[in-house]
Amino acid sequence: MGEYNNLLVQEEQGIAVVTLNRPKALNALNDALMSEIGDVFTELNNKDSVKVIILTGAGEKSFVAGADIKEMKDLNADEAKRWAEKGEGTFLKIEQCEKPVIAAINGFALGGGCEIAMACDIRIASENAKFGQPEVGLGIIPGFGGTQRLSRLVGRGMAKYLIYTADMIKADEAYRIGLVQKVVALENLLDEAKKIAQSISAKSQTAVRLAKDAINRGAEMSMANAMQYEAYIFGLCFSGEDQANGMSAFVNKEKPQFTGNFTKG
Repeated sequence: MGEYNNLLVQEEQGIAVVTLNRPKALNALNDALMSEIGDVFTELNNKDSVKVIILTGAGEKSFVAGADIKEMKDLNADEAKRWAEKGEGTFLKIEQCEKPVIAAINGFALGGGCEIAMACDIRIASENAKFGQPEVGLGIIPGFGGTQRLSRLVGRGMAKYLIYTADMIKADEAYRIGLVQKVVALENLLDEAKKIAQSISAKSQTAVRLAKDAINRGAEMSMANAMQYEAYIFGLCFSGEDQANGMSAFVNKEKPQFTGNFTKG
């Protein structure tokens, strides 16, 4: 693995845990941290031994408290646009990573923290987690994908409510509106994320990656085109060993052995 100043990266049994490590700044996103996030997801995406990635924050107070306001406050319009583009591009690397990404959200997930969580596939929150897009209270809008991903996850009306009011919501409310998939005690957060990662790791990684691709691409298509793309991906599964092994194991009441190899035309 590369050397990182603002990240901790651990890999065990196919699961990589990436910890955003600026606890004194509540893991706020500055330029250096953003660059490292982009680099580590490129590295992990290309690492065959990694099946699932967990993203979390250092400390018990904050996942990511937002973008670093001190670094942003004196930007001009062109500089701010480039900063937004960097954030969007970095989070797109997370969203488009072939491996499933689980956000283990410990504490504050505000502004850019909520946005980076939304770029992940699955969000698990600790009971003390709090979510919000407070940007309009600073005279700006969410600039790292928040206006787009939030509405896709919780609906346009709820997204407008949260963004226009800049209200901060607790973990149970985030669960109610569908922003997170599970809420657990803080002390169990990483274990729960690893349990989910292990469940995913036991499945066909080829099928998991193809499913992620079908979901993400289909979300940007018309329903008719998305269904056509799903059928194409479904058919593609039948050109690989995992489908043959998985279905044979099911019929024979055996445990499947997945290889990820494609051998049939």
